[in-house]
Amino acid sequence: MHRILVSACLLGRPVRFDGRAKTSDDELLARWRAEGRLVPFCPEVEGGLPVPRPPAEIEGGAGGTAVLAGEARVLTADGTDVTAAFLAGAHAALKAAQENDIRIAILKEGSPSCGSLRIYDGRFRGVSVSGSGVTTALLESHGITVYGEDRISDAARHLERLEG
Repeated sequence: MHRILVSACLLGRPVRFDGRAKTSDDELLARWRAEGRLVPFCPEVEGGLPVPRPPAEIEGGAGGTAVLAGEARVLTADGTDVTAAFLAGAHAALKAAQENDIRIAILKEGSPSCGSLRIYDGRFRGVSVSGSGVTTALLESHGITVYGEDRISDAARHLERLEG
């Protein structure tokens, strides 16, 4: 049975920057949870950030790959550099995935850690751009496919191929 790394906030844990969860009511996620497949994880909390915490964005909307390469930082609106915590959380997520032989992750879309298709542009105006978060970029560079919570059916098809 393949396990799946999942953003803890999607499973009802109040770990987001605003101290809330973004609980998903997706039936597949509920079934996988009942089967014991899910490994809940919040890279920002595991990286040492508190709950609640100031929102953060990747400067210039550059994306997680640029942060991993040292070409961009993760900043709060007041300019506090939280890059080290985001990097630590991403590496902790990768370690958890590797320890559980995980090949698929379902992470919170739009997050500077977990976004897989879009992140915010770094100007704190609510504008999103194409790109991935720091954790997603690191996981994908190690062969783990990341899906946002709006693409769980795609993750299910991937899981079927793995277990086929």
